[in-house]
Amino acid sequence: MQSWRESRSTGSQTAPWCRWLLVSAMVLTWVSPGVGQAAQGKKSASKKSTARKSATRKLSTRRRGASQPAVPQAALTGSAREIVDFTNTQVRQGWTDNEIKPSSIASDTEWIRRVHLDLVGAIPSLEAVEAFLKDRDPAKRTKLIDNLLDDPGYVRNWTTIWSNLLIGRRTPRRVSRGGMRKFLREAFARNRPWDKVVYDLVSAEGHFERNGAVNYLLAQMTMRDDGVQATAKTTRLFMGIQVQCTQCHNHPFNDWQQNQFWEFNNFFRQARRVDHRKYDPKSGRMVDDYSELVFTDFNEKVFFEQRAGTLQMVEPRFFEIRVNAKPSTDLRKELAKLMVAGDNPLISKAMVNRTWGHFFGYGFTKPLDDMGPHNPSTHPELLERLSREFVKAGYDVKQLVRWICNSEPYHLTSRLGRDNSVDNPGAGESPLFSHMYVKGMEAEQLYDSLIVATGAHKAGGSGWEESERQRQTWLRQFVIAFGTDENDEATTFNGTIPQALMMMNGELVAKATSSERGSFLNTVLSGAASDAARVRRLFLSTLTREPSRRELAAVQQLLKDNRDDPISAYQDLYWALLNSNEFISNH
Repeated sequence: MQSWRESRSTGSQTAPWCRWLLVSAMVLTWVSPGVGQAAQGKKSASKKSTARKSATRKLSTRRRGASQPAVPQAALTGSAREIVDFTNTQVRQGWTDNEIKPSSIASDTEWIRRVHLDLVGAIPSLEAVEAFLKDRDPAKRTKLIDNLLDDPGYVRNWTTIWSNLLIGRRTPRRVSRGGMRKFLREAFARNRPWDKVVYDLVSAEGHFERNGAVNYLLAQMTMRDDGVQATAKTTRLFMGIQVQCTQCHNHPFNDWQQNQFWEFNNFFRQARRVDHRKYDPKSGRMVDDYSELVFTDFNEKVFFEQRAGTLQMVEPRFFEIRVNAKPSTDLRKELAKLMVAGDNPLISKAMVNRTWGHFFGYGFTKPLDDMGPHNPSTHPELLERLSREFVKAGYDVKQLVRWICNSEPYHLTSRLGRDNSVDNPGAGESPLFSHMYVKGMEAEQLYDSLIVATGAHKAGGSGWEESERQRQTWLRQFVIAFGTDENDEATTFNGTIPQALMMMNGELVAKATSSERGSFLNTVLSGAASDAARVRRLFLSTLTREPSRRELAAVQQLLKDNRDDPISAYQDLYWALLNSNEFISNH
């Protein structure tokens, strides 16, 4: 085979359909547990239905012997160690109660990929993977968690997550995504207490860029609906209560009454959106200038129509707490105070549940934002304890993340075992967290992972603002292919035809597989001494693991069959890895 430097960089001539055949021909060792898992889970659940016990039962005084894998040593002390131990005990009890055994501990390569995706929103670099594999410190996983929490990528990732939750993936008209991101970026960079963040979001006033927190409510006020959207969103997002249907009738499944919705709605009636416009003499048109959220003296009584057709007046009330509303009283500030008050408020429980769901794909309730007696938690004592400890820790989000990421279930492999196939939430079962559930990558994760894996586009090289501009330019096209219903909170890659075509033929993947001087592929092929070493680096950079013997044999055959054009063969291999199920999944 001619040397790499002597080969012509003409680009691969393989047709897309041939490349898909290549993906299949390589027979990648890893198979997503999500594929066929639902059917398997239903079968297993049916077989063991009589043996299953509720995951919500309290800890028994008697310990029964479920197999417990050895978790890598954690460098945690004091209360953190105690909370992690409590978490492990509670989850293990669920395994025992349901007569299952957990999967094995994830390999270092599987785990480092997962924790990078979850914390900083992208797979680890080749250099990071190789350094982690060489590290012999028993506490290296805990230390890596701490390092990633201090990484700028953590701030960027969680800013993206909460921007999408607060204002949506598509920015509503006259809402400043930049202002929203600036507020969140500063909050996560400083690790501001979560109760302070929620207080600001609910009570904010002012210019949509000078005070970015106002964009949350501005995004809910696009329809000028007397705060109905803001009421539903606030209770759902920050308190884990779905009350949107109660504006018309009592809730059919929980105790929430129609009057309670309008009592909450009262708190938002003083908020008024003001859109400022200015004349552009060059175009001769009125153009958007800015929007702001202002306080108004709302003196009117609030009425709602009951199903019988009669009108009923309501006053601002937070559950059983009545607020004495005067024209000068800022009701949103009163609501914000009530939301964060107490030793274990709903905002704490909602945040713990949502954060746990972020790392595992499932929270303690399904859906995440529908908590209450009608929808009991899978692990009530654990949810309660974590919520209390979160408050005691001063609403420290990083500490909450640290507890979850150091827990035993977070270190388990995503591969199912023979003894825990029944643990399949995708088939409607309650999650027992006996293995890691496979999550589809979100659009931003996939983009940033392509950048890390390939260096196709040096995002971040020109500072935060320029990096984000370039990223958003690409994502605008990507989100079209990932289009969902208007109010979806997250967009993941799930294999639709537009998504597949975007990955197969998109500009970013084309740049990623380029063999031009300076490309990642060129660097790998120029620097590695052998085909085996080159293949290893390509696997580590994309799938965060080394190739199996079977995969290596398949690649060697590919190179043999294309000895006259080795560059194209390597490009096709790289393309196949980037388009594999394994690459586009978080497991």
